[in-house]
Amino acid sequence: MPSRPRLKSLAILLSPIPFPLQRSPALGIGPVITTSHARRTQRSFLPSSASSISSSRALSSSSLSDPPSLPPSRWYSDLKARLGKCILFGCSREQAHRAAGVLRALATEWRELTAGAEGFLTGGRRGLEGQQVVWGEMDSFGHVNNANYIRYAESARVNWIIHFASVDRYHSAQWRELMMPKSTGLIMKSIKAEYKFPMTYPDTISAYHKLRSLPSATDTSLVLDCVILSHGHKRVAARTEEDVVVYDYAAARKTPVPPFALDVFRDVWRLQEEQVRAARARIWELVGQVEGLEKETWDRADAVEDLGVAKKGKS
Repeated sequence: MPSRPRLKSLAILLSPIPFPLQRSPALGIGPVITTSHARRTQRSFLPSSASSISSSRALSSSSLSDPPSLPPSRWYSDLKARLGKCILFGCSREQAHRAAGVLRALATEWRELTAGAEGFLTGGRRGLEGQQVVWGEMDSFGHVNNANYIRYAESARVNWIIHFASVDRYHSAQWRELMMPKSTGLIMKSIKAEYKFPMTYPDTISAYHKLRSLPSATDTSLVLDCVILSHGHKRVAARTEEDVVVYDYAAARKTPVPPFALDVFRDVWRLQEEQVRAARARIWELVGQVEGLEKETWDRADAVEDLGVAKKGKS
Protein backbone atom coordinates (compact mmCIF):
# COMPACT_ATOMS: atom_id res chain seq x y z
CA MET A 1 0.00 0.00 0.00
CA PRO A 2 1.55 3.35 -1.01
CA SER A 3 2.46 5.76 1.76
CA ARG A 4 -0.01 8.50 2.44
CA PRO A 5 1.02 11.67 0.56
CA ARG A 6 1.35 14.96 2.41
CA LEU A 7 -1.56 17.30 1.76
CA LYS A 8 0.64 20.17 0.64
CA SER A 9 -2.16 21.95 -1.18
CA LEU A 10 -4.72 21.50 1.58
CA ALA A 11 -4.47 25.01 2.96
CA ILE A 12 -4.65 26.48 -0.53
CA LEU A 13 -7.67 24.43 -1.56
CA LEU A 14 -9.47 25.06 1.72
CA SER A 15 -8.56 28.71 2.10
CA PRO A 16 -11.42 31.22 1.96
CA ILE A 17 -11.75 33.91 -0.68
CA PRO A 18 -8.83 36.10 0.37
CA PHE A 19 -8.68 39.78 1.13
CA PRO A 20 -5.36 40.18 -0.71
CA LEU A 21 -2.61 42.69 -0.21
CA GLN A 22 -3.19 43.79 -3.80
CA ARG A 23 -6.63 44.72 -5.01
CA SER A 24 -8.54 41.93 -6.71
CA PRO A 25 -10.10 43.13 -10.01
CA ALA A 26 -12.80 40.46 -9.78
CA LEU A 27 -14.02 41.25 -6.27
CA GLY A 28 -12.81 44.80 -5.82
CA ILE A 29 -11.34 43.77 -2.49
CA GLY A 30 -8.98 46.16 -0.80
CA PRO A 31 -5.84 45.40 1.14
CA VAL A 32 -5.91 43.51 4.40
CA ILE A 33 -5.29 45.54 7.51
CA THR A 34 -3.81 44.04 10.63
CA THR A 35 -5.84 43.22 13.71
CA SER A 36 -4.32 46.13 15.61
CA HIS A 37 -5.14 48.48 12.72
CA ALA A 38 -8.67 47.13 12.61
CA ARG A 39 -9.11 47.91 16.29
CA ARG A 40 -8.03 51.50 15.74
CA THR A 41 -10.60 51.91 12.97
CA GLN A 42 -13.56 50.44 14.82
CA ARG A 43 -16.16 53.20 15.03
CA SER A 44 -19.80 53.59 15.97
CA PHE A 45 -22.22 52.74 13.17
CA LEU A 46 -24.72 55.44 14.04
CA PRO A 47 -24.47 59.04 15.28
CA SER A 48 -23.64 59.37 18.96
CA SER A 49 -27.24 60.30 19.76
CA ALA A 50 -28.40 56.81 18.77
CA SER A 51 -27.70 53.40 20.25
CA SER A 52 -24.42 52.18 18.80
CA ILE A 53 -21.26 50.20 19.37
CA SER A 54 -18.34 52.31 20.55
CA SER A 55 -14.75 51.44 19.76
CA SER A 56 -13.76 51.91 23.40
CA ARG A 57 -16.27 49.28 24.53
CA ALA A 58 -15.12 46.91 21.80
CA LEU A 59 -11.51 47.28 22.91
CA SER A 60 -12.00 47.20 26.65
CA SER A 61 -12.81 43.48 26.78
CA SER A 62 -10.38 42.25 24.13
CA SER A 63 -6.71 41.43 23.99
CA LEU A 64 -4.23 41.69 21.16
CA SER A 65 -4.82 38.04 20.27
CA ASP A 66 -8.57 38.47 19.87
CA PRO A 67 -10.15 39.15 16.46
CA PRO A 68 -11.82 42.51 15.79
CA SER A 69 -15.26 42.77 17.36
CA LEU A 70 -18.28 41.49 15.43
CA PRO A 71 -20.01 44.35 13.57
CA PRO A 72 -23.77 44.84 14.08
CA SER A 73 -25.99 42.56 12.02
CA ARG A 74 -27.22 45.53 9.93
CA TRP A 75 -23.74 46.85 9.12
CA TYR A 76 -24.39 46.71 5.36
CA SER A 77 -27.61 48.73 5.37
CA ASP A 78 -26.19 51.12 8.00
CA LEU A 79 -23.18 51.95 5.87
CA LYS A 80 -25.29 52.48 2.76
CA ALA A 81 -27.61 54.84 4.65
CA ARG A 82 -24.68 56.79 6.08
CA LEU A 83 -23.08 57.11 2.64
CA GLY A 84 -26.40 58.33 1.27
CA LYS A 85 -26.52 61.09 3.87
CA CYS A 86 -23.02 62.21 2.92
CA ILE A 87 -23.89 62.28 -0.78
CA LEU A 88 -27.17 64.14 -0.23
CA PHE A 89 -25.39 66.74 1.90
CA GLY A 90 -22.91 67.36 -0.90
CA CYS A 91 -19.52 65.90 -1.77
CA SER A 92 -16.54 67.15 -3.68
CA ARG A 93 -15.39 65.18 -6.72
CA GLU A 94 -12.73 63.44 -4.63
CA GLN A 95 -15.20 62.61 -1.84
CA ALA A 96 -17.72 61.28 -4.37
CA HIS A 97 -15.00 59.05 -5.82
CA ARG A 98 -14.24 57.64 -2.36
CA ALA A 99 -17.95 57.11 -1.65
CA ALA A 100 -18.29 55.25 -4.96
CA GLY A 101 -15.39 53.01 -3.96
CA VAL A 102 -17.10 52.05 -0.70
CA LEU A 103 -20.40 51.43 -2.48
CA ARG A 104 -18.61 49.24 -5.02
CA ALA A 105 -16.99 47.25 -2.20
CA LEU A 106 -20.35 46.79 -0.48
CA ALA A 107 -21.93 45.57 -3.71
CA THR A 108 -19.20 43.05 -4.54
CA GLU A 109 -18.00 41.89 -1.11
CA TRP A 110 -21.15 41.84 1.04
CA ARG A 111 -21.60 38.05 0.88
CA GLU A 112 -18.00 37.13 1.70
CA LEU A 113 -17.88 39.73 4.48
CA THR A 114 -21.25 38.89 6.03
CA ALA A 115 -20.50 35.17 6.10
CA GLY A 116 -16.78 35.53 6.80
CA ALA A 117 -17.29 37.79 9.82
CA GLU A 118 -18.81 34.76 11.56
CA GLY A 119 -16.27 32.25 10.26
CA PHE A 120 -18.19 30.81 7.31
CA LEU A 121 -15.96 29.94 4.35
CA THR A 122 -17.38 30.87 0.95
CA GLY A 123 -16.58 29.95 -2.63
CA GLY A 124 -14.96 26.80 -3.94
CA ARG A 125 -18.19 24.73 -3.88
CA ARG A 126 -18.23 24.92 -0.09
CA GLY A 127 -21.99 25.33 0.13
CA LEU A 128 -25.07 26.24 -1.85
CA GLU A 129 -24.35 29.40 -3.83
CA GLY A 130 -26.63 31.40 -6.09
CA GLN A 131 -29.70 29.18 -5.60
CA GLN A 132 -32.79 30.77 -7.16
CA VAL A 133 -35.89 31.00 -4.98
CA VAL A 134 -38.81 29.74 -7.06
CA TRP A 135 -42.41 30.87 -6.85
CA GLY A 136 -43.64 27.42 -5.76
CA GLU A 137 -41.54 27.62 -2.57
CA MET A 138 -43.90 30.23 -1.16
CA ASP A 139 -46.92 29.22 0.89
CA SER A 140 -50.40 30.66 1.46
CA PHE A 141 -48.91 33.33 3.72
CA GLY A 142 -47.03 34.80 0.78
CA HIS A 143 -43.48 34.00 1.88
CA VAL A 144 -41.01 31.13 1.44
CA ASN A 145 -42.26 28.23 3.52
CA ASN A 146 -40.15 27.45 6.58
CA ALA A 147 -39.49 23.88 5.43
CA ASN A 148 -37.59 25.14 2.40
CA TYR A 149 -34.87 26.67 4.58
CA ILE A 150 -34.21 23.19 5.96
CA ARG A 151 -33.81 21.95 2.38
CA TYR A 152 -31.40 24.80 1.57
CA ALA A 153 -29.32 23.86 4.62
CA GLU A 154 -29.43 20.18 3.67
CA SER A 155 -28.14 20.83 0.15
CA ALA A 156 -25.44 23.15 1.48
CA ARG A 157 -24.35 20.53 4.04
CA VAL A 158 -24.05 17.81 1.39
CA ASN A 159 -22.00 20.13 -0.83
CA TRP A 160 -19.82 21.10 2.15
CA ILE A 161 -18.97 17.45 2.92
CA ILE A 162 -18.56 16.35 -0.72
CA HIS A 163 -16.28 19.29 -1.44
CA PHE A 164 -13.69 17.77 0.92
CA ALA A 165 -13.38 14.85 -1.50
CA SER A 166 -11.64 17.21 -3.94
CA VAL A 167 -9.48 18.67 -1.16
CA ASP A 168 -8.34 15.41 0.43
CA ARG A 169 -8.02 13.30 -2.72
CA TYR A 170 -6.32 10.45 -0.88
CA HIS A 171 -9.59 9.86 1.02
CA SER A 172 -11.94 11.03 -1.73
CA ALA A 173 -13.99 7.81 -1.64
CA GLN A 174 -14.38 7.92 2.15
CA TRP A 175 -15.59 11.52 2.05
CA ARG A 176 -18.22 10.65 -0.54
CA GLU A 177 -19.31 7.58 1.42
CA LEU A 178 -20.06 9.79 4.42
CA MET A 179 -23.19 10.81 2.54
CA MET A 180 -24.18 7.23 1.75
CA PRO A 181 -25.58 4.41 3.95
CA LYS A 182 -22.56 2.13 3.41
CA SER A 183 -19.70 1.93 5.92
CA THR A 184 -19.31 5.12 7.97
CA GLY A 185 -21.81 7.87 7.29
CA LEU A 186 -23.43 10.98 8.69
CA ILE A 187 -26.98 11.02 10.08
CA MET A 188 -28.89 14.10 11.12
CA LYS A 189 -29.75 13.90 14.82
CA SER A 190 -31.37 17.29 15.23
CA ILE A 191 -31.72 20.60 13.44
CA LYS A 192 -32.92 23.89 14.85
CA ALA A 193 -33.85 26.82 12.61
CA GLU A 194 -34.06 30.51 13.38
CA TYR A 195 -35.87 32.67 10.82
CA LYS A 196 -34.87 36.31 10.49
CA PHE A 197 -37.46 37.72 8.10
CA PRO A 198 -40.09 36.42 5.62
CA MET A 199 -38.26 35.95 2.33
CA THR A 200 -40.32 36.09 -0.86
CA TYR A 201 -39.99 35.31 -4.56
CA PRO A 202 -38.06 36.46 -6.51
CA ASP A 203 -34.79 36.16 -4.63
CA THR A 204 -31.53 34.23 -4.62
CA ILE A 205 -29.92 32.55 -1.63
CA SER A 206 -26.52 31.24 -0.62
CA ALA A 207 -26.02 28.88 2.31
CA TYR A 208 -22.79 27.97 4.11
CA HIS A 209 -21.73 25.71 6.97
CA LYS A 210 -19.03 25.95 9.60
CA LEU A 211 -17.81 23.90 12.54
CA ARG A 212 -19.21 25.27 15.77
CA SER A 213 -16.47 23.47 17.68
CA LEU A 214 -13.40 21.49 16.70
CA PRO A 215 -14.21 17.76 17.03
CA SER A 216 -11.88 15.51 19.00
CA ALA A 217 -10.84 11.92 18.38
CA THR A 218 -13.54 10.67 20.77
CA ASP A 219 -16.45 12.76 19.47
CA THR A 220 -19.21 10.84 17.72
CA SER A 221 -20.97 13.85 16.23
CA LEU A 222 -20.38 17.17 14.50
CA VAL A 223 -22.10 20.35 15.63
CA LEU A 224 -22.51 22.64 12.64
CA ASP A 225 -23.87 26.12 12.09
CA CYS A 226 -25.45 27.15 8.81
CA VAL A 227 -26.23 30.63 7.56
CA ILE A 228 -28.66 31.31 4.71
CA LEU A 229 -28.17 34.66 2.98
CA SER A 230 -30.73 36.55 0.91
CA HIS A 231 -29.13 38.23 -2.10
CA GLY A 232 -32.11 40.49 -2.55
CA HIS A 233 -31.92 41.87 0.98
CA LYS A 234 -28.13 41.47 1.40
CA ARG A 235 -28.59 40.00 4.87
CA VAL A 236 -29.09 36.78 6.81
CA ALA A 237 -32.49 35.22 6.10
CA ALA A 238 -32.18 32.23 8.44
CA ARG A 239 -29.76 30.20 10.53
CA THR A 240 -29.69 26.55 11.49
CA GLU A 241 -27.91 24.65 14.25
CA GLU A 242 -27.28 21.03 13.35
CA ASP A 243 -26.15 18.01 15.35
CA VAL A 244 -24.88 15.36 12.91
CA VAL A 245 -24.01 11.89 14.19
CA VAL A 246 -21.18 9.77 12.78
CA TYR A 247 -22.68 6.31 12.29
CA ASP A 248 -21.13 2.91 11.61
CA TYR A 249 -23.68 1.11 9.43
CA ALA A 250 -21.91 -2.25 9.72
CA ALA A 251 -21.91 -2.20 13.53
CA ALA A 252 -25.24 -0.31 13.71
CA ARG A 253 -23.96 2.20 16.24
CA LYS A 254 -22.34 5.61 16.61
CA THR A 255 -18.62 5.83 15.99
CA PRO A 256 -15.94 8.51 16.50
CA VAL A 257 -15.13 10.99 13.75
CA PRO A 258 -12.76 9.23 11.31
CA PRO A 259 -9.08 10.25 11.66
CA PHE A 260 -8.89 11.37 8.02
CA ALA A 261 -11.74 13.81 8.66
CA LEU A 262 -10.18 15.11 11.87
CA ASP A 263 -7.04 16.09 9.95
CA VAL A 264 -9.06 18.16 7.49
CA PHE A 265 -11.33 19.66 10.16
CA ARG A 266 -8.28 20.99 12.01
CA ASP A 267 -7.35 22.95 8.91
CA VAL A 268 -10.94 24.07 8.45
CA TRP A 269 -11.06 25.33 12.02
CA ARG A 270 -7.88 27.33 11.52
CA LEU A 271 -9.19 28.82 8.28
CA GLN A 272 -12.48 29.75 9.92
CA GLU A 273 -10.59 31.75 12.53
CA GLU A 274 -8.46 33.42 9.87
CA GLN A 275 -11.57 34.31 7.89
CA VAL A 276 -13.16 35.93 10.94
CA ARG A 277 -10.16 38.20 11.37
CA ALA A 278 -9.89 39.12 7.69
CA ALA A 279 -13.61 39.79 7.14
CA ARG A 280 -14.12 41.80 10.32
CA ALA A 281 -10.98 43.84 9.65
CA ARG A 282 -12.28 44.64 6.15
CA ILE A 283 -15.71 45.68 7.48
CA TRP A 284 -14.17 47.97 10.11
CA GLU A 285 -11.92 49.40 7.40
CA LEU A 286 -15.02 50.32 5.38
CA VAL A 287 -16.60 51.79 8.52
CA GLY A 288 -13.54 53.98 8.99
CA GLN A 289 -13.76 55.19 5.39
CA VAL A 290 -17.42 56.13 5.81
CA GLU A 291 -16.74 57.90 9.09
CA GLY A 292 -14.00 59.89 7.38
CA LEU A 293 -16.47 61.01 4.71
CA GLU A 294 -18.97 62.00 7.41
CA LYS A 295 -16.42 64.19 9.18
CA GLU A 296 -15.62 65.90 5.88
CA THR A 297 -19.26 66.55 4.92
CA TRP A 298 -22.30 66.85 7.19
CA ASP A 299 -20.43 66.14 10.45
CA ARG A 300 -17.67 68.75 10.11
CA ALA A 301 -17.56 71.65 12.55
CA ASP A 302 -18.63 74.34 10.05
CA ALA A 303 -21.18 72.22 8.19
CA VAL A 304 -24.39 74.02 7.20
CA GLU A 305 -27.02 72.10 5.33
CA ASP A 306 -28.55 73.92 2.38
CA LEU A 307 -32.25 73.18 2.42
CA GLY A 308 -32.84 75.09 -0.81
CA VAL A 309 -35.01 77.77 0.82
CA ALA A 310 -34.68 81.14 -0.91
CA LYS A 311 -33.76 84.01 1.33
CA LYS A 312 -36.37 86.73 1.69
CA GLY A 313 -35.47 89.86 -0.22
CA LYS A 314 -35.24 93.16 1.50
CA SER A 315 -38.48 95.09 1.61
